[in-house]
Amino acid sequence: MSPVFKDLANAIRFLSIDAVQKANSGHPGLPMGMADVATVLFKYYLRFNPKNPEWINRDRFILSAGHGSMLLYSLLYLTGYKSISINDIKSFRQLNSICAGHPEYEKNTGIETTTGPLGQGLSNAVGMAIAEEILAKKFGANLINHKTYVIASDGDFMEGISHESMSLAGHLKLKNLVVFFDNNKISIDGPTNLSVSDNYRKRFESYGWSFQEINGHDEKQISKAIKKSLNSKKPNIISCKTIIGYGSPNKAGKSSSHGAALGESEVELVRKKLKWKYKAFEIPKEILQEWRKIGEKGMLQEKKWNQNYNRKSKKIKDEFFRITNDKLPNNFDQIIQQQKKKIFDLKSNMASRKSSAFVLEEITNSLTELIGGSADLSGSNNTNTKHSVVIKPKNFKGNYIHYGVREHAMAGIMNGMALHKGIIPYGGTFLVFLDYCKPSLRLSALMGLKVIYIFSHDSIGLGEDGPTHQPIEHLVHLRAIPNLNVFRPADTIETLECWELALKNSNTPSVIALSRQKLPFITETLMNKNMCGLGAYEIKKSNNNPEITLIASGSEVHIAIEAFEKLKDLGINSKVVSMPCQELFNKQSKEYKEKIIEKNSFKISIEASSIQGWEKYVGPEGASLGMKSFGKSAPIKDLYEYFNLTSDNVVKLAQKMLGK
Repeated sequence: MSPVFKDLANAIRFLSIDAVQKANSGHPGLPMGMADVATVLFKYYLRFNPKNPEWINRDRFILSAGHGSMLLYSLLYLTGYKSISINDIKSFRQLNSICAGHPEYEKNTGIETTTGPLGQGLSNAVGMAIAEEILAKKFGANLINHKTYVIASDGDFMEGISHESMSLAGHLKLKNLVVFFDNNKISIDGPTNLSVSDNYRKRFESYGWSFQEINGHDEKQISKAIKKSLNSKKPNIISCKTIIGYGSPNKAGKSSSHGAALGESEVELVRKKLKWKYKAFEIPKEILQEWRKIGEKGMLQEKKWNQNYNRKSKKIKDEFFRITNDKLPNNFDQIIQQQKKKIFDLKSNMASRKSSAFVLEEITNSLTELIGGSADLSGSNNTNTKHSVVIKPKNFKGNYIHYGVREHAMAGIMNGMALHKGIIPYGGTFLVFLDYCKPSLRLSALMGLKVIYIFSHDSIGLGEDGPTHQPIEHLVHLRAIPNLNVFRPADTIETLECWELALKNSNTPSVIALSRQKLPFITETLMNKNMCGLGAYEIKKSNNNPEITLIASGSEVHIAIEAFEKLKDLGINSKVVSMPCQELFNKQSKEYKEKIIEKNSFKISIEASSIQGWEKYVGPEGASLGMKSFGKSAPIKDLYEYFNLTSDNVVKLAQKMLGK
């Protein structure tokens, strides 16, 4: 190891050690152990430009082992990113510091994704590698040809999402994906052999990955392994044998260096052992200058790329700019209005999952950046259309991914595609299988990504498959997640409007919950305005002083309409409110909300799901019809009668409220 290289790597180590020590909180072991690998990667191979962190053809660097976040922050500071100053390093893990405990995605900073929940970054990286292949096929490999590099830990590979993601990556032969395995054989509890005895080579090679094993502290071995990976026809994993807490006389190679500050006395011993003569947070001018030179290489690389980009035709440049800047086509509103009129004229009764397919037929033909998929439920979710072209190994000229039975990976991969830019991902499964992908969905919301989740079979209305497949608590779970819009449309018009809202929202992911069963067409008046954008709106009203307000979503709106007609026959004034999105309704003005909910009337909510959350709309004197237990296996009609989700039951409840 050359003296210059050693100093560059030690700059990472000591910034990390000092920041963790000052915060008295953090994970110093990984940055100390992987500093050599990171230095080789950034010095010789990684293509990036600190002056323009969002350059679309940069190599992506993902720290999946997010607990080692100081490795990333140190690299960003040392290479000259404006987003991270030495004062930011000093405020590691403090309130509102960009140097959070685990990396938190922020545009234009060099922090490519939010990691910490292990395995997520690895899955995101697979999504980024897929996005690279799709865009390279669409615009040419001389315009998009970057690598995606990942640092992953033992814990990343213990999480099940790693199996799902790596299996799909191997199947698709994502040759531009390179994963560095920080193989230090230590976890929080102690040696990894407490819980793991995997043969990693056999495991990863069985996925179809290229596997190399090296000394993670040997500059030449690291460089040789990366160089070899550049010409691979498969995804690559480089197992780096490292020492966690490298340089610590008493804690190197031990779990004690994993998740806690080393302690002042041990920090001084590390300085002595590694011959680092500088004070806390002090990086000598010559070492910092050397790191800044590494960062400056990217300016020339981007300049050459821009020259190549400028040689492209105006048509290609316009489309490239549009999709990489998240702009919808100029005629998008016109497309929506034309389709809305077509739907209204047809007035077809259909399951909302089929309504979604009807909508997708048009928009997938117009939005080339829309990449769909399903976790082995394409025919049930209706996520593929006649315009869907399946993406296959070595052929990414398509717009549809068969994820297999890998819900968790699907969600993590969609996050990666959205983070990459140039792709709007959507993916489908049953709503009950939210449980398999919620960690990634939560991160979609935390990062503010345009990811669209299609969850069909959204209630007991799926029928005979029974309680294992009937979602009960799932809508409540979803509505509890900040920055997530949960849509449950009642007919094809509402489904179109929900899709429009999802596609126009750049900073909030969307869930579109869809029925298995056929639903009646309920829209009576064709409106240019997107009514679902209000979150809730009036469907029917018998007069201006309703005694009862019926609030429903999705497949239960028609039950409310039936009850409205029966109440009308009984001389009871009522109104029907469709509430396809609680989150959007909650953002409306106080005046609008009071107008829709009718505060002087009795309120009844109807949804074939858990009743939790509806109390804020129906109030203390209102009532909620829904599920208070798991479902049952039976035909849909029998289930709705058994659980009292009928218009007759709504009428009885209304009469009881009114004392009639």
